[in-house]
Parts: sequence; C-alpha cells; structure tokens
Amino acid sequence: MKALVYTGPKSLEFRDVPEPVAEAGTTLIRIESVGICGSDMHAYLGHDERRPAPLILGHEAAGTVVSGADAGRRVTINPLVTCMECSACRSGRENLCARRQIISMPPREGAFAQFVAMPERNLVTVPDGISFDKAALAEPIACGWHAAKMAERALVPALDDVATLVIGGGAIGVGAALSLKALGVRDITIVEPNALRRRFLTEKIGLNACDRDRLASERTFGLVIDAVGMSGSRADASERAAPGGVIVHIGLGEAAGGLNIRRVTLQEITFIGTYTYTMADFHETAEAIFDGRLGPLDWAEIRPLGEGAKAFSDLLSGAVNSPKIILRPHQD
Repeated sequence: MKALVYTGPKSLEFRDVPEPVAEAGTTLIRIESVGICGSDMHAYLGHDERRPAPLILGHEAAGTVVSGADAGRRVTINPLVTCMECSACRSGRENLCARRQIISMPPREGAFAQFVAMPERNLVTVPDGISFDKAALAEPIACGWHAAKMAERALVPALDDVATLVIGGGAIGVGAALSLKALGVRDITIVEPNALRRRFLTEKIGLNACDRDRLASERTFGLVIDAVGMSGSRADASERAAPGGVIVHIGLGEAAGGLNIRRVTLQEITFIGTYTYTMADFHETAEAIFDGRLGPLDWAEIRPLGEGAKAFSDLLSGAVNSPKIILRPHQD
C-alpha cells in the first residue's frame, strides 16, 4: 500500500509500505480521509521524541471496514487504544490508561496510509449521509468536547453564562469553540495571530476571531481554553482568566513556562490539563457531528495523500487559512 512516511525533521516520503494485517480482535479499515494534527506537525519538525523516524503519522481518520463480517461498514476511528482493564478504564477515563497507545506513535503506525488495523471497539459507525471528510473531524473535535465537559464540571456559574476565550484558531481551538456553542455557550472569542485564518474563521465558520492586541487590556474571561500550549499562550491564559475562573489547557506546544502561578493562586483560578478524550466523549462528539449540532463542518481543505509533504510545508509557512487539511489516501 501507499503511505506518507515521516523520515526525519521536515522530511516526508510518499512510498510503498507493507499493508497491515488484521490480527485477532482487530479490523482492517480502508482509510478514505485523514486529517493533519498539530501533533503531526510537532513530529514533522522533530520536536516529539515519542514519534521517532521512520514512522507513519496521522490519527484523525475515517474509512470503510474491509475485513470480517462488517465489511463495507463506514466508520470513524477513535485512535486511542487502551487496556479496558485498569482502574482508569473501568471508571470511564480511558484516556488516562497507563498502557494507552495511539496510532501514529510506536508501536502503532498511523493513518497517513491506505489501510490501518484497529480494535473493533475503536470504531464508530458513520451514517450514509455523512462524508468521510466530516467524519474524520470527530477526533480533533473530541479533544475540544472533552475540554468543554471538563470545564463544565469545574465552573461555579453555569457554562452557558460564562464568557470564554479560546487561544488558538487551529482545529483544536475551533473544535473547542464549536463544542462550547453546542453546549449552550454564547459569548466565545477566539484569539488567532494569522490574519488569513482569522478572516476564514469569521467569514466561513461564523466565529468571533480577533488578534490578541485587539482585546481590551482589562477584559477577563470566566473560562480560558489554551489550544496552543506554548509559554506565551499560557502567560496570556494566566492574565485573561477572571478571578475564580477556569483555565483548560489542551495544547502541547511547549513543556514549560508561562503560567503565572502567583496570580492563579491569589485569584483562585482553576487550572485543568486535558489529554484527548474518553470513549464517551468520542461517541458524543460523533453524534453531535451526525445530527448537525456542530454546524456544517465544511471548512477543511482537501488534498491527496500523495501531496502530503507539500501540505505540511504549507502549514509550516502559514499559507493555509483553513484550520484543517484533510488528506485522501486513494485520491490521485
């Protein structure tokens, strides 16, 4: 089969690789659509030691089952594989499983390929009227859905009464904003430095996007979602969170720096780190996509997998205004 293989910093090769084998308990899926995630970009730049070259990246995928009794079933893939036996899994917090694995990270190859093998429990059926491109957005949006649900449990006022700031207008930030809207939040502002993307978010998706310098210097927010995870974004989150407010941290840009611990302490601000999503979050997100609560979701840019290397290069240069590029492995 053909796959896009990460071979070293800023190096991707579209080449032939062995097709995966559906072993006992797994299902072979023909990948129809797969999104480029920020973590794929970190790996591409050589910044993620968890993803050493050579490796097939990609974990935001949807496609068709080609093996077993369910052949022909249209599915979106939960890429997080967990043991389902530990206390975290038994309590419904599978994302905290000590033995968790995710495709695109050893020992599991990713979905920038024509086929991938996954456990049956990681598959969610996609209705016939939903495109694979839209279904592939379940994974990145589920990260925002999980963050919104975590915030809902931590906030003292009701979620729909809280002014929210989302830092970062990529797919994770957009997914968080759309999830919050679906859960009833009305006052949402996205801070995004890329002018082309700000315009796209406002005109195409209908979100309130602005440059950080356009925010009133004294304005604070009851909820701040950091979808970037850099020291600078954490510093902004620390200053923009209102007294008694909540910061939810999703981004994995940098490991340290930025958080103003003194202000967080003196203003009794709750800081929540979040990682991916639970199985329940993933299913809820998929249902919200299928029933239209997250909007038309027609804002991804579509390219063939064979042009994946250029897609990464364009993302790195800031030439892409859409918050998501989706690659199609079987498109020329």
